[in-house]
Amino acid sequence: MYEKLESTQIPNFDIKSQLPRWIHDAALKAAESGERARAEVKDIAGLKRRQQVIREGIERCLGGLPPLDTPLNPRITGVIQGNGFRIEKVIFESRPRVYVTANLYVPDGISGPRGAVMLLCGHREQAKHCDEYQTPCHYLVHSGLVVLAVDPIGQGERFGYYDPVEKHAPMTSVTEHEQVGRQCLPLGDNLARYMLHDAVRAIDYLCSRPEVDPARIGVCGHSGGGTQTSLVMMYDSRIAAAAPGGFIMNRPYFLMTGKAQDAEQKWPGFSALGLDHEDIVMAMAPRPVLILATTYDSVPIEGARHTVDVNRRFWEMHGLSDNLEIYEDDFGHRFTLPLVRAATRFFSKHLVGRPNVPSDEKITLLPAEQLLCTKSGQIIGELERPKNVHQENIERLEEFEKTRLAYPDAVRKQRAMDWLRETVYRGRQSFALNPRLYGGGEVEGMHVWRTVWWSQRGLLNHALQFFDAELAGRKLPVTVAVWDRGTNQLTPHDRWIRETCKSGRIAMVLNPTGIGPLLPHLNSPQDNPFKRFGILDKYTDELMLLGDSMAAVRTYDVLRAVELASNLSNVDPGDIQLYGNGRYAIYAGLAALLEPRVRGVRMDNRMSSIADWIREPFYDETDSQSFILPGMLQYFDLPDLDRWLDEDGRLQESPAGHDPVNAGSDA
Repeated sequence: MYEKLESTQIPNFDIKSQLPRWIHDAALKAAESGERARAEVKDIAGLKRRQQVIREGIERCLGGLPPLDTPLNPRITGVIQGNGFRIEKVIFESRPRVYVTANLYVPDGISGPRGAVMLLCGHREQAKHCDEYQTPCHYLVHSGLVVLAVDPIGQGERFGYYDPVEKHAPMTSVTEHEQVGRQCLPLGDNLARYMLHDAVRAIDYLCSRPEVDPARIGVCGHSGGGTQTSLVMMYDSRIAAAAPGGFIMNRPYFLMTGKAQDAEQKWPGFSALGLDHEDIVMAMAPRPVLILATTYDSVPIEGARHTVDVNRRFWEMHGLSDNLEIYEDDFGHRFTLPLVRAATRFFSKHLVGRPNVPSDEKITLLPAEQLLCTKSGQIIGELERPKNVHQENIERLEEFEKTRLAYPDAVRKQRAMDWLRETVYRGRQSFALNPRLYGGGEVEGMHVWRTVWWSQRGLLNHALQFFDAELAGRKLPVTVAVWDRGTNQLTPHDRWIRETCKSGRIAMVLNPTGIGPLLPHLNSPQDNPFKRFGILDKYTDELMLLGDSMAAVRTYDVLRAVELASNLSNVDPGDIQLYGNGRYAIYAGLAALLEPRVRGVRMDNRMSSIADWIREPFYDETDSQSFILPGMLQYFDLPDLDRWLDEDGRLQESPAGHDPVNAGSDA
């Protein structure tokens, strides 16, 4: 009976463009603040100050780095003799029991320390031993450089969820990164925290090798490896030269692509600090940098060209304009052979002292199995009690839980309330609600009103009000409801709507930002907007870069709905309650904690805790960024929220038969 209402649209407004436009405007403002800050750099002293801002900024966005002084405990598990070089199979511990597998390529006949390049691999499952990443290693070592090719987390021999009995990993590479990367966020961390740390410790290892001159270490990578290279460029001043590929652009250009990014590529608060890809490159000035780009890439070539152009003057300050280069190949997203040759020419010039690109005839790739550092091909099941990022997340969680519990409860609650209020209200502009009410008809004895109002400047919210037709014209108490998919999912909640109306209350079903008729335009009609890397993931990524989150925006939406209800002529402002169901129930709980006008809140089928979700190694990624407030677990978890609401006498019991752990059952 709700079919028409579940597909209702909002008249008189371009509602589906509002979220993309709002985020785009905010991103451009952040980018402009960065442009102003970079424009103020007039001399070398100013450049050094900006570089310090960049280093401190990226570390802050990632949640800081783990300790850098733990033993590497390196071991060589085998050596292969190549054509004019040897390959050592290396395993070291970047963190205790976090084993990093790598291949060290050493030219034959070297008599002293020389330049070296750390190669960071992109999202190929085989990583260091696949053809795409073997190829640059061979070219570079033939040019006279030592090369260390490193397996990233979840790739090569480092599958984090590998089952040594079944000899199978249920997820690897991008899938593993995204699965565990999302679980980093409520801790205030980012997966890039661990990837950058691995790379910094790999540089430590290179510095320990007698064949390597620590003053001549470069870094190179493509795609996900370009991301890792960019992180190193911003953080580690030991790098003498860098060639990031398939990543450098800038945020305004990337906004045009409609694409989401991988877990390690979205750094919460990075854009809010006025930082962008221009700063990644700027962090290296005046050291040599070569941007490797392909003209048909999903990473916009316009962004790479722009970033090089605006940075040129920082190298000119040092009289070293030629140290900043860009090389382009007419191809798609791949570390192509022309890019490899360009990188080889660049690194041999700056780290060896003369450009040297070996002939293609010298390059003979090796079978992947010969490059394995482990006998089985995987760390798990072979080395002693190896840790993956999931386990590291749990350890971080336990640290934060211990720290939280060290505070008296009143102090803990006040810290949490202060943080939550700042998180939800940060950057919100005061704006008149200007509500609009439209008739929506009648459904089996219930009147329906469509209601539209401004939650923020540029963001409309929408709700359907249901109430008993016999009570029309009276001021009624109201329950504002928020659940997964909003008014697109009325039928599964028919019983709640009917019971609420029967009790003499208005059931106001809220569509928070991006939900129901507020869902943005899709890239294609067949797209699932809630899937991993779907359109809502893309906008949530952008919000996090801006120091915001979809959970914070929607919690604010609920607060504004309460404000709206308290001013509607048909509502009794003395009796406003909230109802949440599924994953989105968290918005109702958070809003109730912040808004004393809410007399009570009931949450059905909600997650039991964010901590329990982090402890779960496998979960459904669908719409799983919607409930994440980055950094929340440093202050409180959902059981704390429940307890504080209960102490206020405002937590309402779910009826028997509702499982609060079964989050998202309505989706």
